[in-house]
Amino acid sequence: MKRTLLAALLALGACTPPAVQTAAPASTCAPPLKPAVEVDLYFGEISAPQWTAFLDEEVTPRFPDGLSVIDVNGQYRSRRGTIGRERSKLLVIVVFDAPAHASRVQAIVDSYRQRYKQESVLRVERPVCAGL
Repeated sequence: MKRTLLAALLALGACTPPAVQTAAPASTCAPPLKPAVEVDLYFGEISAPQWTAFLDEEVTPRFPDGLSVIDVNGQYRSRRGTIGRERSKLLVIVVFDAPAHASRVQAIVDSYRQRYKQESVLRVERPVCAGL
């Protein structure tokens, strides 16, 4: 048990922040699918008009080919240590130009945090096989 925990902690310590490391594309995909990266961004609660404006002004210009938005219920621990629960948005973008997408994704995260005074935006990236 201690070895497993130690191995897990060492593996976590070797991880770099998402802003620095991006997911590598899937290495083998069955045609007609191609290697791609799925980017999931979890945003805190803002009003519907604010979300629409943010999508129109910040997200769509950076990823005009398409994206998905899913309403989710989130829970997080704030920097003060309190547990918060709120309705959230999950933005899913599939990109074929890894790692060129990284700066566009980071610009979206930075803009949201600044614009709506949010502590963070959770960012998850994973290799996938995708096709249009």
